[in-house]
Amino acid sequence: MVNRLNQKGLPKSLVLQQLKSRLKEDFTYDSGRILGSMCTEPHAFAKQVYMKFLEKNLGDPGLFPASAELEKEATQLLGSLLSNPDACGHFVSGGTEANIIALWAARNLSREKRNEVIVPVSAHYSFDKAADLLGLRLIKVKLNERFQVDIATVKETITSRTLAIVGVAGTTDLGIVDSIPEISEMAMAHKLYLHVDAAFGGFVLPFFSELGYANFDFDFKLPGVCSITVDPHKMGLAPIPAGGILFRNEAIMKSVSVEVPYLAGGNTEQSTIVGTRSGASAVAVWALLTHFGREGYKAVVERCMSLTWKLAEGIEKMNDVSLVTKPVMNIVGIKSNDMDIHLLAHKLREKGWQFRFFPVTFGLRLCLIPNFYIFRVSSEILRKLSRKTGRWRLLVWFILQKISCKQEERSLRRNA
Repeated sequence: MVNRLNQKGLPKSLVLQQLKSRLKEDFTYDSGRILGSMCTEPHAFAKQVYMKFLEKNLGDPGLFPASAELEKEATQLLGSLLSNPDACGHFVSGGTEANIIALWAARNLSREKRNEVIVPVSAHYSFDKAADLLGLRLIKVKLNERFQVDIATVKETITSRTLAIVGVAGTTDLGIVDSIPEISEMAMAHKLYLHVDAAFGGFVLPFFSELGYANFDFDFKLPGVCSITVDPHKMGLAPIPAGGILFRNEAIMKSVSVEVPYLAGGNTEQSTIVGTRSGASAVAVWALLTHFGREGYKAVVERCMSLTWKLAEGIEKMNDVSLVTKPVMNIVGIKSNDMDIHLLAHKLREKGWQFRFFPVTFGLRLCLIPNFYIFRVSSEILRKLSRKTGRWRLLVWFILQKISCKQEERSLRRNA
């Protein structure tokens, strides 16, 4: 470990060698071993755009007015996907910052001393961060048998201290969609701020109706929805950092606006937590939305869901493991009453496979992200599996037979 700056710099070739050695323990998407991440390998075109416009800084729109305009267009394009082409907002560091900004707006818009935010227990940990930063109190509500927030309990939990309600459109552990229409009605009846965390689902659910899948109303089509988190760097195939916060209208966004008097171009306003922001990310999102179009993204979702159904059907035929619940989106939860799933995840990680274990559902999570593809596993890979996994080898074998996250750009090109 280096903890002192060298007097003289090293040649670039040596620095690159050191980086290759130091980073070799990182998982990579093209290794085919990341099976539990909601993020994915950025699309090749997005990488190209991102690298070309690295110098852009959205924190100083006076210097980069064209980049700021492209960000505005991109948020409106994303808003049109979520039933509101007049939506406004920004591309930020990720879903965490977007969720914090949403509760910041809810707090600032409240004219009364309210400080309680109702969230499902399945809500992302970023809401705990937001509550701590903003001096709010989270009221965590239990889930129903379908792993959605329990609507009856939400109703019982609303008091004169309630500031906002959070609904999730694609939970982190299982991809479940809360009953946002019912929550919207409650929010309107009690004049409460409603934020929808669709960090993952925002690029998936809009295409379900056209594809003949179960339709979920979760976006600005519902009059009670004030803001939505949607992350292009997940199912949108954009480079990190590209989280998104969208507001129904400019009045809501202005509640968190801060005037900045000294930047190039004169006075401006910022409605994000950070000042300096990557313009390259926003430009790359605009480029992807323009390049893929609705049909391109629909094809990506269709392919991911096709893999999801294949995996789910196979798991249902097995004896030792089962589905935590029927998949809603391209996320599969696997559980077992006969084996220690947590230990399985640990052993798989020791063997170089990345899965996620969720203690709430006591299951493994697999995200079938856009760079998965069906393939046949060679006997060589199977032999590498430890004999100590015993009966678990059947599960591992099936998963490896069905999916891998090795990049297959050509299939995406055919769909875009």
